[in-house]
Amino acid sequence: MTGLEIGILGFGSLFALLLARMPVATTMLLVGAVGIFLIRPAAVLPVVAGEIFSESTNFSLTILPLFILMGNLAGVSGMSRDLYDAAHALFGHLRGGLASSTIVGCAGFSALSGSSLASALTMGRVALPEMKRYNYADSLATGAVAAGGTLGILIPPSAGFVVYAILTEVSIGRLFMAGVLPGLMLTLLFIVTIWILTSLRPNLAPKAAAAAPLGARLRAVGRAFWITAIITVTIGGIYLGVFSAIEAAGIGALLAALVAFFRGRLGWTEIKQVLLSTLKSSGTVFFILFGAFVFKTFIAFTGIPFAMTTAITESGLSGLQVVLLILALFIVLGTFLEGFAILVLTVPLAQPILQSFGIDMIWFGVLIVVVLEMALISPPVGLNVFVVKGIAPGVSMVTIFRGIWPFWLAMLVAVGIILMFPQIALFIPNSMFG
Repeated sequence: MTGLEIGILGFGSLFALLLARMPVATTMLLVGAVGIFLIRPAAVLPVVAGEIFSESTNFSLTILPLFILMGNLAGVSGMSRDLYDAAHALFGHLRGGLASSTIVGCAGFSALSGSSLASALTMGRVALPEMKRYNYADSLATGAVAAGGTLGILIPPSAGFVVYAILTEVSIGRLFMAGVLPGLMLTLLFIVTIWILTSLRPNLAPKAAAAAPLGARLRAVGRAFWITAIITVTIGGIYLGVFSAIEAAGIGALLAALVAFFRGRLGWTEIKQVLLSTLKSSGTVFFILFGAFVFKTFIAFTGIPFAMTTAITESGLSGLQVVLLILALFIVLGTFLEGFAILVLTVPLAQPILQSFGIDMIWFGVLIVVVLEMALISPPVGLNVFVVKGIAPGVSMVTIFRGIWPFWLAMLVAVGIILMFPQIALFIPNSMFG
């Protein structure tokens, strides 16, 4: 068989194994290793060992466990509750205000955790009981939590950006800065979505909380000082060039640990919980990267990227049309594949094609992360939906999926805006790095 034929067979085997529920990392590692053996038998052991060693010793990847640790520490310290209470005090008295507070809380917590699942789980535990108490419709309450949680892979620090940066070899710092304005824009679009929904259907949020006195609002905002300060130090430090993204992760984790310690929330039980959770999450991401780079090497051996680049270049399509086609493919894949799986499977194929058209990979990185957010709430495998189902067992999956569609459409609007106005993503990184 030719390399192209082996590559096509490899992709077919990959999707078959994924549909059979084999873990993504194991699938890519297995298919990649077997594929390399079929093409270059002598190369399989050096490639597998070399890629695993290379990624496990990649200094840039230390950012992942550090930011995961920071998010876990923020959860046990109670800072996530403080953030929701502050948002609740400011917006809770408005119609749909509790749902909007949830979105704001998720956005703020995302700036500490970098994880969509952690954001949905942490803020959902805080917000869902409150919305239930004020008779919010289950669809709006669960939809707001599931959608708000997706901000965890767009607002820096983002695990999605880190993986994308490693796969494409672009700057993590530039990607983080590129996600700031789109993240704020999408947060605003979610809040506008809630306002439109509750204006058209007041029964979705039939009762608003009473407006808190000014003093109570100020105290609630004051209690959120520490989480706001950590976000400002980490993201602001990167923007001002005081320290790198990796250094920001270490400083943020240290500050979160200090806050948890001085609040008396860091006993031996909490330390064990935080460390185990961090190790499990970090190990999962690293294992996915090991498999991704072995599979990426296999695809390079097959010659598929070169053949695809040549075919698309000769097709007469413009760069924008190619971007639209790839994003449409990602949206379709998001209905049956997990977001990280889409990222590591398709970016190695898409990158040479995009670079042949001169597409800015930072700008495309923001677009693809927003599309991955859509995958997180797309039926039937939207992971955030299952997270929300876990903390709202009394709500049916049909109800939750019905609640997420308006937010899914808001994400689609965000993709369109970033396509039309690339500077929304590129202004901050270009002003920092040139």
